[in-house]
Amino acid sequence: MLLRATLVVSLLLACASARADLSFSSAHVMVVDETSGEVLLKKNIGVAAPIASMTKLMTAMVVLDAQQDPKEELRIDVADIDGLKHTRGGVHVGAIASRGSLLELALLSSDNRAASALARSYPGGLQAFNAAMQQKIQAFGLDSTSIAEPTGLSPNNMSSAQDMVAVLRAAARYPAIAQITSQRSHEVLVSGRRKVFHNTNRLVGGSEWEVFLSKTGFTNEAGRCLGMQARADGRTVTIVLMGAANPSGRLRDSMTIRRWLAAERLAGMAPSSGPRAALMAARSPDPDRRRAEGGMIETGAAPEPSVSNSANSGTSESVAEPRPADGRGSSDAI
Repeated sequence: MLLRATLVVSLLLACASARADLSFSSAHVMVVDETSGEVLLKKNIGVAAPIASMTKLMTAMVVLDAQQDPKEELRIDVADIDGLKHTRGGVHVGAIASRGSLLELALLSSDNRAASALARSYPGGLQAFNAAMQQKIQAFGLDSTSIAEPTGLSPNNMSSAQDMVAVLRAAARYPAIAQITSQRSHEVLVSGRRKVFHNTNRLVGGSEWEVFLSKTGFTNEAGRCLGMQARADGRTVTIVLMGAANPSGRLRDSMTIRRWLAAERLAGMAPSSGPRAALMAARSPDPDRRRAEGGMIETGAAPEPSVSNSANSGTSESVAEPRPADGRGSSDAI
């Protein structure tokens, strides 16, 4: 019995440490429990910063709201070439694909030319698309958000972590967006040929998270970004990470959140009364300590989670990267 009680206290102390000593590489972090609406973790959530290809979630919602024929074939034009950062890759000029296929490419593999073609073919053209985008921003009450173009290549596409949580929640109500972004890979028909494209979020399809919706992003100005709605340790959460210096930093941050959720679950499973709590109280060497230990076991209390900046720590993690999507010589891949 004594050994079991000791193990319980050790578990609680470990959970308290995991919950109190948090460090993130990302400049902006927000984690929200989707059941309770509680903000679980936060860091610089109200500060606007470039969001890179997370823009494409907004682009997809505006396009879907227009209710155009998803089977209509569109052609990638010279106008869809990146004139901002002169990135390469993506669907080649002259390629033909359905509107639905281009939506899949824009969201799954973060294809900038696909996103551009979708906006260009919006009813009334690009000018009408931009007007609809501004209306969407206002409708969502995104006070810290500005969108200058549909791909995310512009550093003027900015938002806060708090606003991006609202964007993710709204996007999750679009079945097409949720279905596309929660796939690890998908076969898309382009110019009569089928080709497999992969999700830029390497967490999708893994064992750590059950991902319902996600979008990554990267430009030099934005750093590595990730927006995700997922379930782990019995909890559905919305996660926004913005401004990580490199892919491994973004990956470490997602792992930190995953461990924190696991610690919270274990803390909730710890006994609050009964023989173990009584035994621990009896083993305390003095009344003050006995009251403190009894209180911790009874309430499962722990220090409030704090978030601090951390430098990259020379981790040995290696992250394979696919072809460029958002910036020259790099990609969205987490």
